[in-house]
Amino acid sequence: MSGGTGGSGGGMGLRERKKQRTYRAISDAAIGLFLAKGFDKVSVAEVAAAAEISKPTLFRYFPAKEDLALHRFADHEDEAARVVSGRPAGLSPLDALHRHFLAGLERRDPVSGLSDEPAVLAFHRLLYGTPSLVARLLAYVTRSEEALTAALGGPDRLGARLAAGQIVAVQRILAEENWRRIEAGEDADAVLPGAVAAADLAFGQLRTGLAAHF
Repeated sequence: MSGGTGGSGGGMGLRERKKQRTYRAISDAAIGLFLAKGFDKVSVAEVAAAAEISKPTLFRYFPAKEDLALHRFADHEDEAARVVSGRPAGLSPLDALHRHFLAGLERRDPVSGLSDEPAVLAFHRLLYGTPSLVARLLAYVTRSEEALTAALGGPDRLGARLAAGQIVAVQRILAEENWRRIEAGEDADAVLPGAVAAADLAFGQLRTGLAAHF
């Protein structure tokens, strides 16, 4: 989750940038209502009215109500794949992803779970406290795995898919553990050393198990 509007805007044309701003504006209006009233108590019609668009227009952007809240994860669906594809020569995929995760911890990236900003915590409470949102999040996880599988490439498609599934699962578990510690009352600075140690352990286990393939 980040403050971006979906991927990198550097190569976008004007039309695409406007489209991404509209996505963000609708999603922000929806999340504001969800946080204030609860996800299940807000109708799609209320969101459309708050965003000053019609319901049919809203559904052209967001096919399901849950997507209104989870749009903030859209930036990160292919993040692991982009890290692997853009890594420097000589750096393994796992090492690149490990470095990227540690960098996210250092900058308190919300997607790492290590953010104690009130707005981020409120969003995570909304997400993990709403079963339909947790279920919908699985679709985002699946697309992340598919993108990473393609980035890992190679002739062993099954091996790449198994590796991608393990990597994405590790990143998710690390982030959830960080969030749960902060939700329990710890601040991000206090959690950081343990979060780094956990990431080192997790990627170490991945590296040992996947070294033969990647």
